[in-house]
Amino acid sequence: MIQYYVFTMKLSEIKQQLNYLDKIAFQLPNGELVPNHFHVTEIGKVTKHFIDCGGSVRKEEVVNFQLWNANDYDHRLHSEKLMHIIELSQKTLGIEDLEIEVEYQGQTIEKFGLDFDGTNFMLTTKHTDCLAKDKCGIPSKETVATNACSPESECC
Repeated sequence: MIQYYVFTMKLSEIKQQLNYLDKIAFQLPNGELVPNHFHVTEIGKVTKHFIDCGGSVRKEEVVNFQLWNANDYDHRLHSEKLMHIIELSQKTLGIEDLEIEVEYQGQTIEKFGLDFDGTNFMLTTKHTDCLAKDKCGIPSKETVATNACSPESECC
């Protein structure tokens, strides 16, 4: 399985951190915290089965957490409750120790990787990338200023 996004925590890693936290906080890439009355409305396994622009069939799987906040300002998700939701999803859906992707409502539904800084869970930016650079004629980043397919290739 090839992954084209930044490092993100695995399910076992978030569970390990939850054992030591009194409160849960998620921080957006811009430094703002997700409002502390957020809900985890979904945990699921997402499978992406696709073909890249070079013709290779690929399959990726992640654990998806969906964060949402409403106007119930007295709501606080505690680590024990999140641990219960995670363990229930693992048992019910057969979720393995996969990397975590987080959905959160910005101007549209945004997807993030997940990291931990010792205090907060950090929502990390994700980026697209060509998975078939060798077939597209794209040189390494050191030798190219732009990331475009060559006109002669059958890519893109």
